Amino acid sequence: MALTYFSGLDSSVGAIGDDAVGANARRWSVDRIVPVVGAGLAAVSYISVSEGACREAGVPGTVGPAWVLRGATSYKRYTESVEQAMLDAVQPALGRPEAGRAALLPITTSTAWWELPQDARRAIFEETSHHIAVGLEYLPAVARQLCHGRDLGEPFDFLTWFEFAPSDESRFDQLLARLRTSREWEYVEREIEIRLTREPEVERLPLANR
Repeated sequence: MALTYFSGLDSSVGAIGDDAVGANARRWSVDRIVPVVGAGLAAVSYISVSEGACREAGVPGTVGPAWVLRGATSYKRYTESVEQAMLDAVQPALGRPEAGRAALLPITTSTAWWELPQDARRAIFEETSHHIAVGLEYLPAVARQLCHGRDLGEPFDFLTWFEFAPSDESRFDQLLARLRTSREWEYVEREIEIRLTREPEVERLPLANR
């Protein structure tokens, strides 16, 4: 199980703040943070995305993140083997050079959702809402990674990360609109939409050399 950390940082933190979230973090400028359903998150200037480790408390003399969202990539909860094979055939990897836009959707679903049996949730997810079938229509333009937070005791059950080229942003908007009108989304009780632009890669010196 791999952990992914999404750390919200203010512009005043600068490069020093990156040491608080890991030297290998990928940095994205925040275009907007929109509370779609329920409470939002504190405004930040950029998000650092890191895998495996995150020094949430920072290091002495540094300013830490305003917030950190944590999720784990795990086994497929609602995807059948045939569907997974179809996804694997067209799903692009994250980090494509042309994918300069991203969206992070932290989502919490209601107690009513989790009280449903697994087969009932699967039926709503795909047989009614056609989540996988709809998503396939937007591949390979929109790359996606789903992280689970519920099993970690996090405030958000799901952290869904999308990457796409600027020219494909309208297609992502269409995908998101279709998902939000599905029955599956009736169980969402908190959702935040964070739109981002990838920052140019810069070499960051170790803290001791600054």
